[in-house]
Amino acid sequence: MSDLFGEAPAAPRGSRRASVPFDDGSRPLADRLRPRTLGEVVGQEHLTGPDGVLSRMLDAGSLGSMVFWGPPGTGKTTVARLLASEVDYAFEQISAIFSGVADLKKVFEAARLRRTNGTRTLLFVDEIHRFNRAQQDSFLPVMEDGTVVLVGATTENPSFELNAALLSRARVLTFRSHGPESLARLLERAEEAEARPLPLDEEARLALVRMADGDGRAILTLAEEVWRAAKTGEIFDAATVQDVVQRRAPVYDKSQDGHYNLISALHKSVRGSDPDAALYWLCRMLDAGENPLYLGRRLVRMAAEDIGLADPSALHIALAAKDAYDYLGSPEGELALAEATVYLAAAPKSYAVYVAYKAAMRAAREHGSLLPPKHILNAPTQLMQDEGYGSGYAYDHDAPEAFSGQDYFPEEMGRREFYRPTDRGREAALRERMSHWADLREATKKSRR
Repeated sequence: MSDLFGEAPAAPRGSRRASVPFDDGSRPLADRLRPRTLGEVVGQEHLTGPDGVLSRMLDAGSLGSMVFWGPPGTGKTTVARLLASEVDYAFEQISAIFSGVADLKKVFEAARLRRTNGTRTLLFVDEIHRFNRAQQDSFLPVMEDGTVVLVGATTENPSFELNAALLSRARVLTFRSHGPESLARLLERAEEAEARPLPLDEEARLALVRMADGDGRAILTLAEEVWRAAKTGEIFDAATVQDVVQRRAPVYDKSQDGHYNLISALHKSVRGSDPDAALYWLCRMLDAGENPLYLGRRLVRMAAEDIGLADPSALHIALAAKDAYDYLGSPEGELALAEATVYLAAAPKSYAVYVAYKAAMRAAREHGSLLPPKHILNAPTQLMQDEGYGSGYAYDHDAPEAFSGQDYFPEEMGRREFYRPTDRGREAALRERMSHWADLREATKKSRR
């Protein structure tokens, strides 16, 4: 743009405004308040602040391909659009949900044509993880030759959802969920834009922030619903605002990252003997719509893996909780899962059986099909008796303390020690008993020499 006397001075970074779409008054509040400069972006200061990663890229004067990874409503699309504006790139946007190979070819051809005219293209691909592996590979040539600067957006972990080849050519930048402070700032911006306060008391305002669940778009949508619902002079309290706007479903996909992150948090809280944290993560998953029977099965696994024989009752309680839910259903059966969660978290911990199982499995695979020692084999036929089957077997119940001290491992393998009980819970008694048996076994060996 120029004035009457020549070129206008270049706008400082962060002040150049993106183009404003036509507004006939029907656009949603979240769209009307979309930031028009990087300096207006809220909640992603680690990327867009003065020392942020994107700010440093712009200071260097060039952009590379990137993948924006983060929850919905954190500004991924907006930031991509603003970056294109900052460096005077053409902005192209497609969605992997609605686009196929033919659409990509058209975009790439348009970008090549622009490049011959001296204009580069920033291609923003929303939900990029929805493209299959072959479609993702189609981006590689145009990224390598500079036809496009690719900015992909995804809510899923790029490590699992994107090709290694694509990731090696793009930098992954993480967008964070909005915290209470940035959501509060968005509400203030909404009130300034609307030139009226939200009809909420302080507790209702905090409740609205919680309901947004870290989503900036959601907080503005909820604010619009409050303004629509309020009568003249009416002020909503926390209970009323929840009834008016209902509640937003938690961000959670039962087959993706949210699922695995939360079950990991539950498992580690149980293992870490924190009943309060374990109960919280259980409720987070139930509230998000997780299948309670899946949680019941995982509790059974935790009882076997992390508690084991330190408290054998834990496995019985976990199985009973799963069966109780199967019998009662929701919501009554969920209390049984909560009871099992608290019990498992508070129980003494031992993974000695888990470790022993892993070690024994390795030994079984390493040593192949070794036969048991002949003295513990049955000999139902004369031929087997002639071969020495059962010869020298000592019946343990006839031995002192019902312990013969015989060797039960294959002769070629020798005796191994897999299970080493801890000194926690009931395993302490097992440890003492096994130590006593080891002494008897050694004494029996000496007496036979």
